[in-house]
Amino acid sequence: MDHYDIAIIGAGPAGAVAAKFLHDAGLSVIVLEATHFPRFVIGESLLPFCMNVLEKCGLADTVTANAANQAFQYKNGAAFARGDQHCSIDFHDRFESDGWSTTFQVKRDAFDKTLIDAVIHAGVTVKFGHRVVAANLDEGDCTLGWQDDNGNAGHIHVGFVVDASGYGRVIPKLLGQANIATMQPRRALFTHIRDNITAPDYDRDKILITVHPEKHDIWYWLIPFADGTSSLGVVYPLDETAPPTGDVNSTENDAALFDRLLGDTALGPLLANASHTRPLAAIASYSTGTERLYGDGYVLLGNSAGFLDPVFSSGVTIALYSAELAANALIARQKGNDPDWENSFAKPLSAGIATFKSYVDAWYDGRLQQIIFNQPDRDLQLKRMVVSILAGYAWNMENPLVAKTDRYLNLLHELSL
Repeated sequence: MDHYDIAIIGAGPAGAVAAKFLHDAGLSVIVLEATHFPRFVIGESLLPFCMNVLEKCGLADTVTANAANQAFQYKNGAAFARGDQHCSIDFHDRFESDGWSTTFQVKRDAFDKTLIDAVIHAGVTVKFGHRVVAANLDEGDCTLGWQDDNGNAGHIHVGFVVDASGYGRVIPKLLGQANIATMQPRRALFTHIRDNITAPDYDRDKILITVHPEKHDIWYWLIPFADGTSSLGVVYPLDETAPPTGDVNSTENDAALFDRLLGDTALGPLLANASHTRPLAAIASYSTGTERLYGDGYVLLGNSAGFLDPVFSSGVTIALYSAELAANALIARQKGNDPDWENSFAKPLSAGIATFKSYVDAWYDGRLQQIIFNQPDRDLQLKRMVVSILAGYAWNMENPLVAKTDRYLNLLHELSL
């Protein structure tokens, strides 16, 4: 039986970053990944805060060095559209004076492979096509059972398990932990396109978030890449699957629904010459949490612990920061210090997630949309506080909009009326 200090389940961004931090600190690490890379996944518009974490673990230079050949698109902000209303934010106009203010929009198959290849090059053992099918978890004495694509099976013995398996939620499922719905169920339809955009005022350096002109809880993302392709998606309440005829006994197929919702906005004309490069796909009821973020011999990172909503691209940001926090605790553990998982991991991570959730809630109930589309220019300091959250700086307690999120969101909403 193989022996390692740490086993990481999942080779996505959270798993790669955790592995790099731990390996560089001298721990022996193995990563078990059920799939083979590259593989398609969404969550393609990074936030600047991500770059801070990547820089700390020595992977930021890898990302920037591969940006050109992997069609990573430089990103400096976000643009918003709702009917005749338009506005944009620049991440340089944020509350903090240090840290990254730019990032990239990435095809995740290439981005994730770039990260894990660098981790492998650094000396970490990574096993692709290996599914974890059993777990006996006991702090300092954990055993994982695995099966590979060829039907082979085996076990590894480790001191601790890090679950970065994303929506796979390997450890919670093996422990019988239920998903906990955290928000109203919604559904997303998404695809990749050759966008063929010719509009002279279109800014490829920003994600474009478009709101349905009448149904403000329906919104669309357009994430451009550097090779002329884009990720395109629409998010809507599950009851929107009923067609406009009012016949509750019939439903549109996904392609017809996607085209109808797209045609309701200016995205229709903007993408008049676009063509699909990937089939349309869907995901639903994705806003979930879990009972515990850690336990005896394990910790959960990123989407394995839960996911909020795609609207502000917080998923990868939360995943990377959870990897940093967990790695710091495990490095301290290796040095003989008993980690306080509640105060060093769960509480700080949850504080930032709660800030993001307040923004997501305010987006769907209309307060944040009102703030974004109607915020007076004179309130520059308040605007900087908002921009900081949208740039991913949800853990900076010096920002009043982090320390007292709901209070200041309500104040900003009142000022924007």
